[in-house]
Amino acid sequence: MSTAERLADAIAGDLIAHPSVVRLDGGVRGTLATHLPGRKVVGVRVTGEGEPVDLGVVLRLDDGLPGVLDDLRARVRAIAGAVPVNVEVADIVHVHEDTPEQRHAP
Repeated sequence: MSTAERLADAIAGDLIAHPSVVRLDGGVRGTLATHLPGRKVVGVRVTGEGEPVDLGVVLRLDDGLPGVLDDLRARVRAIAGAVPVNVEVADIVHVHEDTPEQRHAP
């Protein structure tokens, strides 16, 4: 397994587990990805160890955006080391949770 493959898989797995990440996103043309033999990791672009990491995400905005982005960058750096992390937010899903009172209102 190559370094790029190991990093891309680890980063994707960690990000998708984040409560604010709805999904990873490859961008308008689907090019934001790590291309590997026979597959690609969409939403995470890793070119090698010590190199910048690019992310594409769709977020659930239940916390402040700057805090979520800082948290995503910290998660990536915990895996890839002290590298620049660029985050492209492809979309934001607004969470609307009805209270029981609202669901039963006429």
